[in-house]
Amino acid sequence: MLTREIDSTLLASYSDDIPSFLKKIYAARGVSESQLSLGLANLLTPKFDQLDQALALLESALVEQKRILIVGDFDCDGATASVVAVKSLRMMGVKYVDFLVPNRFEHGYGLSPEIVTLAIKEKQPDLIITVDNGISSFDGAKLAKENNIQVIITDHHLTSDTLPEADAIINPNLKDCEFLSKNLAGVGVCFYLFSALKTHLNKIQYFASNNITLPDLRTVLDLVALGTVADVVKLDQNNRILIDQGIKRIQQKLCSPGILALLEIANRPVQSLQASDLGFAVGPRLNAAGRLSDISRGIKCLLTDDINDARRYAQELEAFNQKRKEEQARIQDQAQAIVDEQDVSEGKFALSLFDPSWHEGIVGIVAGKLKEDYHCPVAVFAKSGEFLKGSIRSIPSVHIKDLLDLVDRENPGLILKFGGHAMAAGLSIKAENFWSFKCAFNDAIKRHLNNEIPKVELLTDGQLEAFDISLNNAEILKAAGPWGQGFEEPIFFGEFEIIDQKVVGKKHLKCRLKLNSDSQVHNAIAFFQAPLETTQAKAAYKLSINTWRGNTSLQLMVEQINPL
Repeated sequence: MLTREIDSTLLASYSDDIPSFLKKIYAARGVSESQLSLGLANLLTPKFDQLDQALALLESALVEQKRILIVGDFDCDGATASVVAVKSLRMMGVKYVDFLVPNRFEHGYGLSPEIVTLAIKEKQPDLIITVDNGISSFDGAKLAKENNIQVIITDHHLTSDTLPEADAIINPNLKDCEFLSKNLAGVGVCFYLFSALKTHLNKIQYFASNNITLPDLRTVLDLVALGTVADVVKLDQNNRILIDQGIKRIQQKLCSPGILALLEIANRPVQSLQASDLGFAVGPRLNAAGRLSDISRGIKCLLTDDINDARRYAQELEAFNQKRKEEQARIQDQAQAIVDEQDVSEGKFALSLFDPSWHEGIVGIVAGKLKEDYHCPVAVFAKSGEFLKGSIRSIPSVHIKDLLDLVDRENPGLILKFGGHAMAAGLSIKAENFWSFKCAFNDAIKRHLNNEIPKVELLTDGQLEAFDISLNNAEILKAAGPWGQGFEEPIFFGEFEIIDQKVVGKKHLKCRLKLNSDSQVHNAIAFFQAPLETTQAKAAYKLSINTWRGNTSLQLMVEQINPL
């Protein structure tokens, strides 16, 4: 275990308004006091390259009542962005706005020629707005333009040297974009575009002239929070503001009935909602529809204003989620069996796995699980028509999108297409090229890491004194959220005596722990942990709050436990 370094200058700079327990935690994350303010007034201003072009196009579309089509992505970020776009445009008086989301099995990812052809056939749009996709959709954007359809691309994925033929592109990761945070999720980019549009239209008296109530875009912050958490983007101050404000609205039930219905079916109380509930309870249920069938059911769930309709959609999504869990367990077992047969004792730099029976909507989750277990980039492929589609999950020391760029340049024609982020990517290859890709992928990572496998150490905030292991501090930490990628929830460690332990739910360890220097006994739980054959252990843990039958108590959430 490693302990985070504390910035002593920052530590000394904090005012007495910050609880002393939090000061070291903030200083270890390099966060100044001003960056802790999560009010909407602290949001960055929308300085996006090509924003003026996008606003002019949208103003024209609204004034002329053009037919607008939102083309989303088949994950939670794409679903929430689609709903934010539709709701925002409806609030602004648009009569003809609809959404279309690719089915991953029929149309592929993004604004593909297949989805443009379907859009022309079924929706006859004058303007297509992509959300959470489009930055790599060269052929689709070209086909739309050839059919006299205007195209606005809103995306957050990393760009290549060339850009699609769109009328405007809003993406914080464009080369010349001056927007100060590059970490927005797709739904965040979408929210910024329509916030800027509202400001623009208000300036030109559009709402007053058309007798339209000034839209309140705070009403979509619940969706922005959900999509941002689910996409596991870095939680800089800007993203933390969006999440915090959205969660507060959900806690007050000022939100989409669909979110309430999904929390209800997941048995997560609204009043004590945390970012992790969105990430582990709501997001996966929406994603399950996109993985196994069609995310449009999830979009309809979030779009409806009727709680009864929302509950019906939530039941459908729950059924998909149960199927997803079963399929994931099957693929994970088979993938593990393949890994077990391979020699990983000398340290593999990457894993590449394929089986023709695997489901292309599930392989990304399996890649993520194996990445956690083996601490190396993992590519898992499934058959998709004549080709193989792969999902890759990476580790912090390997920027996977840049690495795929390298593999593509060194092996022309090996990768048919790819895209993604630093930590996750998707790609397509020919079936006969699987072994060639496996070798090239492993070799590129090996060279990138200078033939040294990165050491994986759990990063902690050090040891706590006995008096700091308290319910009060657990509540302070909860209030200090949202925690997540890039603003990690604190993990502490200590040496404990195991008073007793038992297995619950067939695979989780429930125990009582006593710090060796103290007499206080604490309830603790360690997920996916077998019992220890010792009474002395070193444990890494989080301070969490357990609520049961109206009683609130401290519970240690054990992340790692080893015999002393």
